[in-house]
Amino acid sequence: MTDKFKGWYPDYIENEKEREPILKLAKMMTGRAKKKLGLEKMTKYDPEYWGLALLCTDEQAEIAMKMGVRQPKTLDQMVKVTGKDRDYLEKQLEEMAQVALVEYNWENPQHEKQYVLPIFVPGSAEFSCMNAKMLEKHPELGLFFERMSRIALEGLAPFMPEGGVGMHVIPVEKAISTENQSLPIEHISHWLEKYEGKYAASPCSCRRSRKTFDEGCADDPEEWCIAVGDMADYIVETNKGGHYITKERALEILKQAEDNGFVHQITNIDGENKIFAICNCNVNVCYALRTSQLFNTPNMDRSAYVAKVETENCVACGRCVEYCPAGAVKLGQKLCKKDGSQVEYPKHVLPTEKKWGPEMWDEDYRDKNRINCYDTGTAPCKTACPAHIAVQGYIKMAAQGRYRDALALIKKNNPLPAVCGHICNRRCEDACTRGTIDQAIAIDEVKKFIAAQDLNAETRFIPEKVVPATKGYFDEKIAIIGGGPAGLSCAFYLAEKGYKPTIFEKNERAGGMLVYGIPSFKLEKDVVQAEIDIIKEMGVEIKTGVEVGKDITLDELRAQGYKAFYIAIGCQGGRLPGIPNDTAKGCASAVDLLKEVNANEKYDIKGDVVVIGGGNVAIDVARDSKRCACDDTKVNMFCLESRETMPASVEEIEEAESEGIVVNPGWGPKEVLVDENGEVRGVVLKKCLSVFDAEGRFNPTYDESELMTVECKHVFFSVGQSIVWGDLLKGSKVELGRGNGAVADALTYQTAEPDIFVGGDVYTGPKFAIDAIAAGKQGAISIHRFVQPQSSLTIGRNRNDFIELDKNDIKVENYDNSSRQIPGHNDAIDTKHSFRDAKLLFTEEQVKAETARCLGCGASVVDPNKCIGCGLCTTKCEFDAIKLHRELPECSRMVPYEDRLKFVLPNMVKQSIKLKFKKK
Repeated sequence: MTDKFKGWYPDYIENEKEREPILKLAKMMTGRAKKKLGLEKMTKYDPEYWGLALLCTDEQAEIAMKMGVRQPKTLDQMVKVTGKDRDYLEKQLEEMAQVALVEYNWENPQHEKQYVLPIFVPGSAEFSCMNAKMLEKHPELGLFFERMSRIALEGLAPFMPEGGVGMHVIPVEKAISTENQSLPIEHISHWLEKYEGKYAASPCSCRRSRKTFDEGCADDPEEWCIAVGDMADYIVETNKGGHYITKERALEILKQAEDNGFVHQITNIDGENKIFAICNCNVNVCYALRTSQLFNTPNMDRSAYVAKVETENCVACGRCVEYCPAGAVKLGQKLCKKDGSQVEYPKHVLPTEKKWGPEMWDEDYRDKNRINCYDTGTAPCKTACPAHIAVQGYIKMAAQGRYRDALALIKKNNPLPAVCGHICNRRCEDACTRGTIDQAIAIDEVKKFIAAQDLNAETRFIPEKVVPATKGYFDEKIAIIGGGPAGLSCAFYLAEKGYKPTIFEKNERAGGMLVYGIPSFKLEKDVVQAEIDIIKEMGVEIKTGVEVGKDITLDELRAQGYKAFYIAIGCQGGRLPGIPNDTAKGCASAVDLLKEVNANEKYDIKGDVVVIGGGNVAIDVARDSKRCACDDTKVNMFCLESRETMPASVEEIEEAESEGIVVNPGWGPKEVLVDENGEVRGVVLKKCLSVFDAEGRFNPTYDESELMTVECKHVFFSVGQSIVWGDLLKGSKVELGRGNGAVADALTYQTAEPDIFVGGDVYTGPKFAIDAIAAGKQGAISIHRFVQPQSSLTIGRNRNDFIELDKNDIKVENYDNSSRQIPGHNDAIDTKHSFRDAKLLFTEEQVKAETARCLGCGASVVDPNKCIGCGLCTTKCEFDAIKLHRELPECSRMVPYEDRLKFVLPNMVKQSIKLKFKKK
């Protein structure tokens, strides 16, 4: 990827005549050495020119040139150097201040107002984007700021010594509160005290600028920049969107920034112990952070601190990785390699180590900084989970008795932990490293124990909202169509982000297949309702008995102000195999039977039952049938697959067989037999020889000569599910593809109708609840970005690509050798007849014993060459496993802009000599 805006200029410039005063002023203000020295000619196509041309008249440019760059002058002094009438000149200067061409302050012994011609960044280009009306009228000012924050530094950045010039990262205060070597200027509290009583909250110019070319980050731009001292007055008085705030409010904004993962930065162009703003920066839009990340030169803005992981405390939860703005922290492994050595992790190459040039830049830094783990891999449990829950983290918390913290950690990625504790298909356990030694950790049982807190109103956990808006909410209306796991998950994460979405559910109860498809003896309905109640408590409205497309249309919802739609209606229809008589009386799809049994806990079973299918749903149908029938009723299952390759889990099969259900692998249906009344009397089956062809496609082959006839009164088909769209998509541009599922972007889930997003089974086809839950969170991320205008749906987005460590190249020593714990059983419940769940929770003693078995495979790893010392990682770690260390004291140097070359040139020479004589 290259600089996509290189050489860009507004179309109208082509036909404009160059204005000489603007050219001269542009040359005076530019930070580009070749332009300033006349080695390259300044033209109307340069951003210095066309940006200034928007801000001022020729006369105002002439006035500005009399000021000199960053040479303050009072009004009297300006009258003297310009020879203009005092009142007229004051009016011109005030107009120039309004458009951000000049600043003013009172920083002189007489405390007299003085005007300053600033540099472009931080300065005119930046402040011009804070004036909302001006930016709306001239959106090209957004690219003016973007260009000026980049082009002057392209050649300078690699040679910048520690300390930098421009903006400077200042750590989260509590991350260095115990550091006895810290300097006052490294603490935000120092700056707040220095400028006590002079604070103004104002909009972030970077956030506003990026929106002008559709690279917004979806944050509300307001109030993230805190101007201090005289700059606070300037921001408020010149229509820069600023307003005065108290110190208490400033601290609230700073805390909100930390919660959201925004980096604190201070201005660094005025020398020791002077700033004019504290910014709270999102790396996806911030131009100051871009300088170090794009050019791969962290010295441009890093603090004096470097993060280090205390591996023995780390549990690879990944929270630090998610929030690290520089991509300096990634997940690795804690376990040694088979030969006893530690995995060696690569370090980022710095300009001091290699000749630098554009080939070393990283135009895609926002995406690459969201890479989660090293190529050598990390904890298999987190990798295997579709939602990438911090399994190792909550296992450790449970071991420590921190059950509420464990529940909070789970809900970072799964809002339905109690549900999943009952019915998850446990891919984390399949991948568990402990399983290579004896048996996997009983992860799901531990989660079930933790999540039981949600079943009690007194102990349930309702997450605090983390809203990227200082006002604390977003008021855009969002409709979620379908109240199953995907829809509930999407609603949860939108609510956590500050929205109040509405779920439209056509059934009487929300929950989708969790309520209408999964038997109560596996998942009691009060478990589902308890977690739905929490989602409602977060501000989600659920309207049941409303079918969108029938009772109300998408267009009618748009007319009501809904800005986006998340369609997650699932696969609520059953499929039939297409054999003779498969619609006869006594035949039904699995979906139809399950829905009726779940609603009423009964079904009119009049004789023996045959279930066609070999998955977990077929098992559910068979077990429901057994409970609804007389004791002497025979229930047989027939499936195409062999016993070893049946899709159903081993545990599910064993439970079915313990209830008297007979499993018959290797048979497929040929024909349903009916009596003279058209009612089922039996089914003919044929021997299945293979299920898939040589290319791995579903294409069963049979031996038609080997048949079996089984007498029965009911045949239930569990051979797939279908999507019932109704009129939901009528008039929309949404395209349907394989299996009648919605076609959407694989990352964003956006359909051909821009305001419609999809997720769960309606997009993937039938999968598991945890897959739908993971999709719901991604849908929420996309919708948040979509409803905030001019935001990118993809830039800086976590792709959730995880790699499992090599379990064949590890050395495991000194582990707890206890065997896997088995949950108890409620013997008062008759499992052959009752619809109640007979499985008991782990006891607390069992939780302690089971969590002690965890090998603690993963750990976070910091690349010190990429760390910018912001300290955000420390605010997210719940295990005190990552801390800041003051290893780069020179980075706290604050150098005046005027001295930048004296600051940079010696380092340039030193660096060049070092590289020249570096050993090959």
